[in-house]
Amino acid sequence: MNRTRPFRSDALVLAGVVLVAINLRPAAASIGPLIVRIEHDTGLTSGWASALTTLPVLCFGLLAPLAPVFAKRFGVRSSIAAAMVALLAGIAMRLLPGVAFLFLGTAIAGSAIATGNVLLPVLVRRDLHGQTATAMAFYSTALIGFAALAAGVTVPLADALGGGWKGGLGIWAVPAAVGALAWSPWLWRRDHGSASAPAPENPVARERVPVRALLARPLAWQVTLFFALQSGGFYATLAWLPSIYESHGAGQAHAGLLLSLTMVVGLVTAVTVPGLAHRFADQRPLMAASCVLTAAGLAGVLLAPMSVPYLWTVLLGLGQNAAFPLALMLIVGRAGDVPHTEALSTMTQSIGYVLGALGPLAVGAIHGATGSWTPSLILLLAIVAPQLVLGLAASRDRVLVPRGGVEAELEPVPGVG
Repeated sequence: MNRTRPFRSDALVLAGVVLVAINLRPAAASIGPLIVRIEHDTGLTSGWASALTTLPVLCFGLLAPLAPVFAKRFGVRSSIAAAMVALLAGIAMRLLPGVAFLFLGTAIAGSAIATGNVLLPVLVRRDLHGQTATAMAFYSTALIGFAALAAGVTVPLADALGGGWKGGLGIWAVPAAVGALAWSPWLWRRDHGSASAPAPENPVARERVPVRALLARPLAWQVTLFFALQSGGFYATLAWLPSIYESHGAGQAHAGLLLSLTMVVGLVTAVTVPGLAHRFADQRPLMAASCVLTAAGLAGVLLAPMSVPYLWTVLLGLGQNAAFPLALMLIVGRAGDVPHTEALSTMTQSIGYVLGALGPLAVGAIHGATGSWTPSLILLLAIVAPQLVLGLAASRDRVLVPRGGVEAELEPVPGVG
């Protein structure tokens, strides 16, 4: 018996997860730093610019329910492979002449990312069950790291490629092409182990759980609404923090650097939070720390943005980028088994991202109506309070499990692995 085969198989799955994760944010994160150039070149109004920044997040939510359908029909891995090809096509389409292609390509890219958002936690739960914390740490680190890279280098790359915004958006087709190529073998074969029909070697496989079965469960809604609030705050920051700092006199490249810093410091929490959340079944202390750091960073940007801007962005980055891996660990850990992970991931990310899309949209709209960023920052600061309440509730040691066909909340459970 070859004992190295499971290790090699796990390593290949983990590498595949990372290759997808690095592509789940740049298509969206690269828009914010270039939004002023896009507005100037295309003639977009502030309202349409807000819509463009919101469109990827909206697609994350609206298209998320299709991911389990694809997984049931074609398999988890095959669906992820198709999503990578669609992502590459969407990024390329944004380079075609005309504003319509900019929006259509962004929508296609956002739809592809929605599939990856939902199915990667399912893949981790199913194929890397014994390494959940490690896999989620790699996943969140790769995702946040490339979001930081996109935020920080998009403008310099655009300048190096001629100064236009298309070069800055188009450069992210390169990692998408690498991911699509790596996953391409799964385009022509069905994944025999899907979230709905797990692999035969999994003796605890159960039938698919419909999302509607979770709609009456408070725990499922606590996870979902926490995800929505942290998502809304994160994407509002991603879309508008450079503009906020530019309004206070920062240069375009400096403002992009500050946004990138929020992501770079988030690598610390991306690496450490999943392991800590896995070690302690009750994650309330981590949740409280995340919200306090987020509130402190936003308060600094609101009250004294240019006094110590690097401090505010570090605090904001640590807080927001701790909330995201916590949300992922809640999806994996509170579900209980693979079918429930699929259902909870779909519910959380479909409803959560649709509601989260209101964050950047509201921030842009309020600024457009008032001409000031102060009301928008007050709004972002205010939503940290319900985020904390919901996060503390969702972080208690509980799990959704089937009991006689009815979803139940049981406590306690050991860890989230």
